[in-house]
Amino acid sequence: MLKQNLQQKLLQKLSPLQIQTIKLVELPLMQLEQRIKKEMEENPVLEDEEEVEENEEGKEASCEKEDKFTLDDYVNVENGVPSYRLSSSPGSSGYKNENERHDYFAVSPRVTLRQILEEQLAFRDLDKKQYAVAMFLIGSIDDNGYLRRDLVSIADDIAFKLNIETTAEELAEIVLVIQSFEPYGVGAHDLRDCLLIQIRNRPRTEYSEVAEAILTHHFEEFSKKHYSKILVKMGISDDTLRSAINEIIKLNPKPGAAFDTMYGEQAGHIIPDFICELKDGRPELSLNSYNTPELRINRKYVNIIANYAARQSEAPSREKEAVTFVRQKIDSAKWFIEAIRQRRITLLDTMQAIIRFQQDYFATGDESLLKPMILKDVAEQSNLDISTVSRVVNSKYIQTEWGVFPLRHFFSEGIQADSGEEVSVREIKRIIVECIESEDKHNPLTDEDIVEILKQRGYSLARRTIAKYREKMNIPVARLRKEI
Repeated sequence: MLKQNLQQKLLQKLSPLQIQTIKLVELPLMQLEQRIKKEMEENPVLEDEEEVEENEEGKEASCEKEDKFTLDDYVNVENGVPSYRLSSSPGSSGYKNENERHDYFAVSPRVTLRQILEEQLAFRDLDKKQYAVAMFLIGSIDDNGYLRRDLVSIADDIAFKLNIETTAEELAEIVLVIQSFEPYGVGAHDLRDCLLIQIRNRPRTEYSEVAEAILTHHFEEFSKKHYSKILVKMGISDDTLRSAINEIIKLNPKPGAAFDTMYGEQAGHIIPDFICELKDGRPELSLNSYNTPELRINRKYVNIIANYAARQSEAPSREKEAVTFVRQKIDSAKWFIEAIRQRRITLLDTMQAIIRFQQDYFATGDESLLKPMILKDVAEQSNLDISTVSRVVNSKYIQTEWGVFPLRHFFSEGIQADSGEEVSVREIKRIIVECIESEDKHNPLTDEDIVEILKQRGYSLARRTIAKYREKMNIPVARLRKEI
């Protein structure tokens, strides 16, 4: 049986503007530029205000030509494709200077590890089958220079992909050829093999034989720094062991990684979203607007709507459809421009709240003055939601007088000292690093020793807490820091 009844519901729905603002807030500067560029390509109503003003100066003739743009450009289309989709403007990229953009993103050509190995392979006397197998093996080497897969699995892949029958023994012979290439150590199956290949190809010294014996017969003890066991088993002196270890630590554990250094540096280039400068001892904040155009709505499209409104009653149906399309694009452009404006306000409000909270640090650059701060603290200072603050902080950087830092750098939890004062975790980590740097390397500090040192300074922490902070800073345990 059907029944009708009235029911009230309170629903929270986001407007298109709010959704767009949320998406733009979390974008760092580089991605924002790409997003603006994409929007300008898809929406002909948007234009770069500064670029248009520069083009309009002294170009009255071209302006008169542009004024002839009418609604017919959208009504009279060939095969249903509007004319604006068949051409693009150099300025539509959203960059003020195309040459500047290309210069900035220019990537220098680099030589890869694979190219180096293939060049050396060409000078080896191999038959067609061996050459094809060697090329496959080179392609199986990872970025650090290791051939980590077992040869039986590689033989199966070669049979399936290259239709070449081979065995693990045949592959092992070709692997030896690759391991003779420079940089030495490439093609090794593990770290021990990598170091052995390098020590055997280095110029021989007085301690090379001892170093090779350590890697061959006592690698596990060496990797765990059980030096006393090595001394007993090999019957050598402390000085001999120390000299042999010095030979080993000169070797490269990742022989292939060096070929990605240049590319990695360029790929990791950071453009800060904020710039903080000191003026009369006080921090002043600004948004970095590098290559970010000032957007506005093209007046030609507004005139189209105005002209249509004056003769709306006598306009044909196809013209009405075109006007509907133009109106949608204008609305979309308005939302996008407003979302960009809201993004700027949100970013500035959040960063200013961070600077107010960390006023002492931004005035002096002394990291010991950084206060414990979490997202909730910034949200209360800026009157924004915690989720909004999280989006702003994510993947954003600020340029200060003392370097470029991610915004996450200024956040840390607090620990209460014995005096009742709340201290940042960063201060505890600084003390741990300070203790380890000044320790006796022959008798390094254990986590229990560091607990006692902190206790003397008024910080009561558990040993597991110290171990957690040490591991986060990639500091090994005392046994692995020991030197002979």
